[in-house]
Formats: sequence, C-alpha cells, structure tokens
Amino acid sequence: MSTISKIVVVSSLYILLVCFILHTTAQDSRREALEFTIDIGSGSKDSDLSKGCNDEHHTLPFELSCPLPRTHIATLPALPSKREVLVFADQRLAVVYPVIQKFKSIITSDPLGITKTWLGSDICSYKGFYCDNPPDNKSAVVVASIDFNGFQLSAPTLDGFLDQLPDIALFHANSNNFAGTLSPNIAKLRYLYELDISNNQFSGPFPTAVLGMSGLIFLDIRFNFFTGSVPAQIFTQNLDALFINNNNFMMQLPENIGNTHVLFLTLANNKFNGPLPRSIFEAFSSLAEVILLNDQLTGCIPYEIGMLKDAVVFDAGNNQLTGHLPFSLACMENLEQLNFAGNLLFGMVPEVLCELGKLVNLSLSDNYFIYVGPLCRILIERGVLDVRNNCIPDLPFQRSVMDCANFFAHPRICPRMWSYTYIPCYNFPYSSSIPEMAPSP
Repeated sequence: MSTISKIVVVSSLYILLVCFILHTTAQDSRREALEFTIDIGSGSKDSDLSKGCNDEHHTLPFELSCPLPRTHIATLPALPSKREVLVFADQRLAVVYPVIQKFKSIITSDPLGITKTWLGSDICSYKGFYCDNPPDNKSAVVVASIDFNGFQLSAPTLDGFLDQLPDIALFHANSNNFAGTLSPNIAKLRYLYELDISNNQFSGPFPTAVLGMSGLIFLDIRFNFFTGSVPAQIFTQNLDALFINNNNFMMQLPENIGNTHVLFLTLANNKFNGPLPRSIFEAFSSLAEVILLNDQLTGCIPYEIGMLKDAVVFDAGNNQLTGHLPFSLACMENLEQLNFAGNLLFGMVPEVLCELGKLVNLSLSDNYFIYVGPLCRILIERGVLDVRNNCIPDLPFQRSVMDCANFFAHPRICPRMWSYTYIPCYNFPYSSSIPEMAPSP
C-alpha cells in the first residue's frame, strides 16, 4: 500500500471517530436536559429546583432553559349569522305579516299555545289562519279567513289587527277573551261577509261600523257587554243572521223591524222594552226560531203572532207581557216549543192551542191563568203543558188566593180585544175575518 493510501485511510478513520464522539456527547446532553426538566416538573425536593421556571431569583449555577408560558386565548364570540330573509308566497302575505306579529305581541294569555305556530313566512300554515285566492286576482294568495273559535286567547283589543287584514272574508273569534271596541275601520273590509265575535269581553255601544258593510250577511255579537241602543238600520240591512242576545241593549223594538230580511234573529237576554210591534210577526213569518227571552217587553200579544207559520220555537219567557193568549196561536202548526212563562198573562188557555199536534213543551207557568179545558188537561197529564203557579182553582201548585186577588184588583185592558178570537188560518169554529169595529158588550 502506498504512503498516500495509508494517509487517506487513517484520515477517514479519524473523521469517523470524531463524528462518533460528537454524536455521543450530544445524546448525553439531551438526556441530562430531559432528566432535569422532568425533575423540575415532578416536584423535586431540592429547594432551588423546586422554585422552577417561575422564580426569577433562583440560585442555580446555570441558566434554566424554560419553555415559554402558555398564553390563554379567549374564545371569541361567534360572528352574527346573516339575518334571516323571509320569503312569502305573495306580496299580500308580506303586507299582513307585521300586522299578525304585532297582534301576537299584545296577546296576554295563550293557554293552548296557538301563537307558537305563528312563526316564519308560511302564514297559511299558522293555526287559525286560512288562505285563498281573492276575488280581484285569482292568481294571488291572501289571508282570506280566520277561525279563532275556542282558542281562549286574551288581548285588550282587536284594533290594528282585524281592520288591517284587507282581504279578510270570514272572521270567527267566539269563546276568547278579546276586549275593547271594534274599530270603525272595519267598514273598509270590502270582502268581509261573516263576523263572529260572540262570547268575549267587548263593551261600549253597538259597533255601528257594520252598518256600512253591504256585503255583510252574518253578524254575531252575542254574549258580550255592549250597551245602549241598537240602530234601527241594522234590522233592514241585507243580513241572513243577526245574533245580538245576551248583551245590555236597552230600547224599544223599532217599528221597521217588520221590514227585516233577517232569517235568524235572537234578541234575548237584553233589556228590550215596550210592546211587540205588530209588524214583527209578518217579518218573522219564515223564521224557525224566535227568541225574545229575558227582556223587558210589555203590552199585549197581537193576533199577528199566528203568522209565524214556520216557527218551531217561540220563546218570550220572563218578560212583562200581559192580556190573553190569542187564538191565532193555533195557526203555528209546526210549533214544538212555546214559552210564555214568567209574564203577566191571564184568562183561559185556548183549547185550540192545545190541539197543536207537534207540541212537546208548552210552558205557561208563573202567570195568572184561571182556566184550562179538557184538551189542555190531557197535555198537563202528559207533561207537555206546565201551568204551575197560576190561579187555576182546582189544580195543585197554584198561587195563593191573596196573590191572585191582588193581581186582578188592577184590571189590565188590551186594545183590540175582539181580535183575540180571530184565527186567520181557518174558519170554524171562530170567525175568519176581523170585524171593522169591536162588538158591543
């Protein structure tokens, strides 16, 4: 081997030896550093080491190589999401959306959780709301009707809600706790033809705004607290049904009530007073039910009552009607229930009345009748006729003699007394025409 070759080999071996020594030294240093770090973090008993990296005044003879302290990064709040964009099926639905939401905000009680469904742009899926195509645009979609019946919602007013639904046709909200008065702006609701706000807490005068609503055919405001008088105009308006019973109206029934077109009319449980207009019976000739219960009606019953040929129910109980029962009641051949209980009627119970074949309830109790014939006594035995608390001498459960005597001590005279035996629907055995003047005594 040449000298040069030997030199090369020795140099290579030397270089390898140096690299090995350096590598070994580096591993030992890293092991010591690792062991030192573990001792500090594991709670060494050495007082100097126990101070660790947190003590800048340590007395160790060398500088500690400490990791940088962790910095706590606060969780940043989430960026606000993009505002929800409501998309409505029709622009007219977008118009009423804020109206509905505003009304929702004033509802003070919702025991059935109805308003929980009033969310989002799909108004037609809200409970109680119904959509349809309006008459002026068959391609449009609008809130056409509302049915809140029995929802038990409470709100201080309907103002700003009902009157702001421009396409509403039916509004039914009975059996809730809505209050206040009705806005006159409802007169602008051009499609509204049914309005039912019965059994609520409305008060104040009769809602006169309905008088200008030519399309309205159904009005039900019963079981509220309306007061004052009822405009006579309402009776001649083109209504099919008018229910105003169970309020606090006080007035005489107007004469123009005889010109009414109403098919269903209830006036009961108010404070209507004065006599029954003779024209009322001709107007009501097609009615199946006539309810005048619990008012303050006075005067005598005109023979025109017999014109109620289609009546199934006639109820005028608990008033102050007086005089005799007219024989014309015999013309009410469809009559099933007749109630004159709790009045000031007297005289005899007409036998022709007791001949009506469909009667199931004839209540004449709490009056001052003095006589019933054999046909009527049969109805008493059947439980159809009730004449308790009258002045019939041979029947049980009658008024005292003193009570009856006091009543008859103050005679009550009815006009046109001769008409009480007139039966317009047949001739025998009574006169079929009314004489032009009263017969002589």
